[in-house]
Amino acid sequence: MKDIIRKYALLNAVQHDGTASQGAVMGKAIAEKPELKGDMGALAKEIASVLKEVNALSPEDQKKELEKLGPIEKPEKKQREGIPDLPNVKGKVVMRFAPNPNGPLHIGHVRQAILNDEYVKRYGGEFILRFDDTDPKTEGKQPMKEAYDWMERDLGWLGIVIGKVSAASSRLEIYYAHFGKLLEMGKAYVCTCDAERWRKMKERKEACPHREEPPAAQEERWRKMLGDCEEGKAVARIKTDICHPDPAARDWAAFRIIARPNHAKTGNTYRVWPLLDFASAIDDHEFGTTHIIRGVDLNISEVRQRFLYGYFSWEYPSAITTGKFSVKDTLMSKSKIFAGISTGDFTGWDDPRLATIMALRRRGFNARAIRNLILEVGINAANIEIDMVALEAHNRKLIDSKASRYFFVEDPHKVAVKGAPSQTVELKLHPDDAGRGKRAHKTGEEFFISGKDHDMLKKGKLYRLMDCLNFVWEGKDASFHSLAHDEYRKGGEKIMHWLPVGEHLADAEVMMPDRSAAKGVAEQMAGGLNVGDVIQFERFGFCRLDAKEGKLLKFWYTHK
Repeated sequence: MKDIIRKYALLNAVQHDGTASQGAVMGKAIAEKPELKGDMGALAKEIASVLKEVNALSPEDQKKELEKLGPIEKPEKKQREGIPDLPNVKGKVVMRFAPNPNGPLHIGHVRQAILNDEYVKRYGGEFILRFDDTDPKTEGKQPMKEAYDWMERDLGWLGIVIGKVSAASSRLEIYYAHFGKLLEMGKAYVCTCDAERWRKMKERKEACPHREEPPAAQEERWRKMLGDCEEGKAVARIKTDICHPDPAARDWAAFRIIARPNHAKTGNTYRVWPLLDFASAIDDHEFGTTHIIRGVDLNISEVRQRFLYGYFSWEYPSAITTGKFSVKDTLMSKSKIFAGISTGDFTGWDDPRLATIMALRRRGFNARAIRNLILEVGINAANIEIDMVALEAHNRKLIDSKASRYFFVEDPHKVAVKGAPSQTVELKLHPDDAGRGKRAHKTGEEFFISGKDHDMLKKGKLYRLMDCLNFVWEGKDASFHSLAHDEYRKGGEKIMHWLPVGEHLADAEVMMPDRSAAKGVAEQMAGGLNVGDVIQFERFGFCRLDAKEGKLLKFWYTHK
């Protein structure tokens, strides 16, 4: 693996003035050896290690090392296989995405949404957004009023076409009616055992004393449960197999009492609430759901729900299982994020340290990049943890050709280059699109360079101001050396971005992924950008203009 990475790191460095890009190297390495995708975290770590070594070499040494490797063949691009066809397609395909609206969507949630969307588009079917909002009690799980709209907006931004929207909280009377039918059939009952007693009986495979009471008695107990029964005193259960090998399938709970739910949509109108497996089973049948994509952690749902479907003589949808999908070193739990927002550890749901769709959109990620990553990962029952560099690589492919280039100098330090000629330096807005236009800078002897570049200057060494001139650092200031890039290639140390002192520059601030702010100056032409524009600050990274506050341009960092 290391040899492949080093080969493409050297090639990329030589092609880009001595600095190799992690995303570009990753793409080339995966193209040559697709199995490297199996552990994206290890791949990213190895690339970072190799890039540190390669980028530390002088451009001349990079070229020599590359020549030692001989000709490098372009890796053959393998055609993407895509996601497999759905099983058991008999007519119209109907699929649903059922999030809990207890916060906005993050990249882990939208894997299933995107897969559902891809399938219904492939088969000309229907995508249903079903809000699973029937847990107004559990801390961190309670539905948020704003989250319903947030989720619809996020799905729309991702290009998902929603055919129907439904909230489980609006269908409680329907669930009650179905449970009433089960009582009549003798397939359900109301249990008044306390929680600890029931737990022990279930472990011993012992039935609840109320299990075999006649339907009339059960219906009366159900009416009391819906009436003034105290919270915790009764649970409505589905009769299954009390000796089932999986204890979680034994007479599972369908309804519980929540005396003061304070629900985001229904307030305190209802006090008896269905649990996930009952409500979703009824809705899947009534909505005509044909295929379900669910997480491996919900495999028990199918086991439980098949009892219901059998009692009603319904056909169970085809189910596809996926493993957990997460981003390395990124918090994905909405309840923990909410807690972090409450304590001030996060500034909001779009904090740049998060992988919420809100945050990724604000940072300047393209919706198609998220979809492409999900499709590349595909359907897999194993848990998958990706590194953000994988998403960045997909995003870079989409925005690189569209993002205009500008200079941004962080922590600007003034450098005087004695003897530098007066010039008008013209720079392309995009290196591969001459028709997009140019930026022009009038230069003299004084320039701004970044504080980081200033700190690494070494006396007597040759440096280049990108597309402008070469200088030799003399300790406190610099002396002009030459204009030609070829002169720099003979033994230069580093190429730096810059801005001329004396030109009208724009104050700029970039919100970084760790919530720190990079402050500096940007070229004046950047002031003509519109909020929402994604650009590249050369030798710094892609950024999205988030706001204009007077003369200050506020950007959010996307990635390298």
